Amino acid sequence: MLYRNFGKPVFFRLDPEKAHHLVIGGLHKTSAMPGGIALLKSLFGIKETPELSVDLFGLHFPSPVGLAAGLDKNAEAVEGFSSIGFGFMEVGTVTPKEQPGNEQPRLFRLPADEALINRMGFNNHGAEAMAAQLAALKSRPIPIAVNIGKNKSTPNEEAYTDYKKCIRVLYPEADFFVVNISSPNTPDLRNLQHGSELSGLLEQVVGEMQVQNARHGGSKAVLVKIAPDVTDQELEFMVETIAASGVSGIIATNTTLSREGLQHPHAKETGGLSGKPLQERSTEIVSRIYRQTGGKLPIIGSGGIFSGEDAYRKIRAGASLIEIYTALIYEGPEINRRLHRSLRELMLRDGFHHISEAVGADHR
Repeated sequence: MLYRNFGKPVFFRLDPEKAHHLVIGGLHKTSAMPGGIALLKSLFGIKETPELSVDLFGLHFPSPVGLAAGLDKNAEAVEGFSSIGFGFMEVGTVTPKEQPGNEQPRLFRLPADEALINRMGFNNHGAEAMAAQLAALKSRPIPIAVNIGKNKSTPNEEAYTDYKKCIRVLYPEADFFVVNISSPNTPDLRNLQHGSELSGLLEQVVGEMQVQNARHGGSKAVLVKIAPDVTDQELEFMVETIAASGVSGIIATNTTLSREGLQHPHAKETGGLSGKPLQERSTEIVSRIYRQTGGKLPIIGSGGIFSGEDAYRKIRAGASLIEIYTALIYEGPEINRRLHRSLRELMLRDGFHHISEAVGADHR
């Protein structure tokens, strides 16, 4: 209620991108203050419950609910976000070189649809700057995934060099990596999801991960984030290629270009749509991936999660972990406690003793 009654009315009067920077800056400053992290935990933190914790990719996730990429693009508020109930978070998307992104305005709220449209364009400070931010962290209570992309100026045939450079620079600081080939806001990026471009890119990425694993004596995971705007046949081929590549899992899904059923005037804006309108399609794709892979390739479900029921549907469809983004903007950090409580109730209702037992339950 704190956010809904006080924070949201203030933030929603501001330009969306200004409000975004205010939140990031506020979390950064609060976590740096003496007692700041303790304050955030007391207001919004969650006590870990064994039945909802997840062990995956050689990592321990205190909750199955994570923060999707795009909110903390430069890893500036990791300690703050880590204190408000998330079980993991993605930072980025980060590219090798700093880039400003697309022209403003580039972020739009659609309150009537409980959605956002963004055409940010991978605005970030670059891989070296992110590595320095992560190296300076005083604490890391949750796994941190680094979401990596290519610079706008890099042609697709050379895209693998950007992804490999991000891995090399950030390997010591990331707990795992996410390969972003599905943002609609970098020209031609989504072409990397298909055919020989996808198989060639993933061969390079997996090869670089193997080199870094050997060099650092580690075994870190790398996942691929895919778009929802694909045909059934395209999805089948895409999943087949990803599964054969040796990557560790899939995040389903990124934002959509669809505008079906939207009411708000901002629906005419170009960019990727996130929020409730994406809910059904992203859950359907999670289900299709799980069925195609026989549940052997871990999935992180993302898209349109606003309630425990939304999250639970994705888990039953096949997601081992789930992510939120737009719901945090509309519902505030209190949403994590609601999701945590509701997931536990739904799991116990269905006779499961641990959330992992519910993963893919709709297929059994």
